[in-house]
Amino acid sequence: MTARSTRCTTAAKTRTSRLAAVAAIAVAGSMLLTACGDQTEGGSAEGTSPSQKPASNAPLFSKLPADIQKSGVIKVGTDASYAPMEFTEGGKIVGVDPDIAQALSKQLGVKLEFVSGTFDGLITSIYTGRQDLIMSSMTDNKKRQEGLDDSGKKIGKGIDFVDYFSSGVSLLVKKGNPQGINSLDDLCGKTVAVQRGTIYEDTFKAQAAKCGDKKLTIQAFDTDAEAQTRVKAGGAVADLNDYPVAAYIAKTSGGGNDFEVVGSQSDVGLFGIGVSKDKPQLRDAIKEALDAIIKDGSYAEVLKKWDVEDSAVKSATVNAGK
Repeated sequence: MTARSTRCTTAAKTRTSRLAAVAAIAVAGSMLLTACGDQTEGGSAEGTSPSQKPASNAPLFSKLPADIQKSGVIKVGTDASYAPMEFTEGGKIVGVDPDIAQALSKQLGVKLEFVSGTFDGLITSIYTGRQDLIMSSMTDNKKRQEGLDDSGKKIGKGIDFVDYFSSGVSLLVKKGNPQGINSLDDLCGKTVAVQRGTIYEDTFKAQAAKCGDKKLTIQAFDTDAEAQTRVKAGGAVADLNDYPVAAYIAKTSGGGNDFEVVGSQSDVGLFGIGVSKDKPQLRDAIKEALDAIIKDGSYAEVLKKWDVEDSAVKSATVNAGK
């Protein structure tokens, strides 16, 4: 699939496929510092106050690790600049992922507190223990599972994924498509913009190799919002995003007058909730909670709310990304 590898909205962000990588953004409740150093205010996926004890009678509370049962909190790293998946609105982190997290919290009996930082620092935040989970439209792929960089070099132990969302990637161009872009092959000899560290950047790099002497120039930015701004200003001909994100940006940015989605979806893949390989008990509890909300219909309600029903998965899987 794609994904954030990265993502965003015009006010804030993009991502890898997420293969990869959308409107402005950041999140809800109380926030923590992410591993990459960025901070924004964060929030809980559940409306309980810090003074309240975790709901130990929740169906899956006993499945959680003892330290999380004791704290009543699961810390979640995200890049809240990727509407409609995760973005900041009214000082709170909102979107598909926070709403799914809220549904999960009802099964688990603990709060899921989101902390926003740059996308390319999220896996490091799991390695260092700053965060317990990643929910940031991150594409589940073997490279991330095994802790490999773009060249195949081992740079970490890797992380596990509980897969919860399916999506392909699409090209986002300036309204009216002045350069006549309809596929990746149309990008040869041109300049594109993308969020750094996403699978989308990887997709553009692969296309650049195919273009050969007809050079494809890639401009990578910390956020997808910056990449979008570059396209809007005419400095790049296209950005790459997961389809739900690209469609949301095209619909909302500038009242629908800034961008349009072109071509067909490609690289359909899975978004996963990232978990440390050292925390299999937490991983399995999240998987069981996801299956529970799929079964009770609350998962479907979230996707319907954000008009992304086509990206539903039928059941939770672990490390099913390629």
